[in-house]
Amino acid sequence: MTIDGLDVTVTRKSIKNMYLRVRPADGRVEISAPMRMNERQIVDFVRGRRDWIARQRVRLTQLRDVREDPRMMWTDERRRQAAAVINAVLPGLIAEWGPIIGRTPTHVTLRVMTSRWGSCTPKTGRIRLNLQLGLMDPRFLESVLVHEMTHLWNTRGHGVEFQRRMDTYQPNWRQLRRELNQQPVMGRP
Repeated sequence: MTIDGLDVTVTRKSIKNMYLRVRPADGRVEISAPMRMNERQIVDFVRGRRDWIARQRVRLTQLRDVREDPRMMWTDERRRQAAAVINAVLPGLIAEWGPIIGRTPTHVTLRVMTSRWGSCTPKTGRIRLNLQLGLMDPRFLESVLVHEMTHLWNTRGHGVEFQRRMDTYQPNWRQLRRELNQQPVMGRP
């Protein structure tokens, strides 16, 4: 769909609210919209957020420039260092948060990710963490781990139940997420 010259990818889903995302990799604008939502509502939604979209695209361009800096590229040494940090603290974090959350992962994998800090498959109990978290402030690793462990409840995305649980487990999670999302993501070599 094109809205005032802006290409927007619209995906209809069985969800309650509409969500807007500007993809970090290329600045593409994506909308997740409820099945029942008409096209006019989607157009109005995008138009009402046009300034925010423009600001995000500028910010993402600046972040891409930072990622092209050789100091922001992965090397074998950085991978080893990041993995060592995460592997050293992960058992303690899982032991601390498992009883609080009431769920623990079956397996945790570390990966270089370019658009996410973590992901979870509730059905299998597997969590994947962005390797870059091992090179950052430790509170970000902890926050992403708590976030992904909360998904083990199979809360169906980031809706009301997920947010209620996160508010209980980590009341400052929204602020941590905002700070984390302002960090540049390291690029692939």
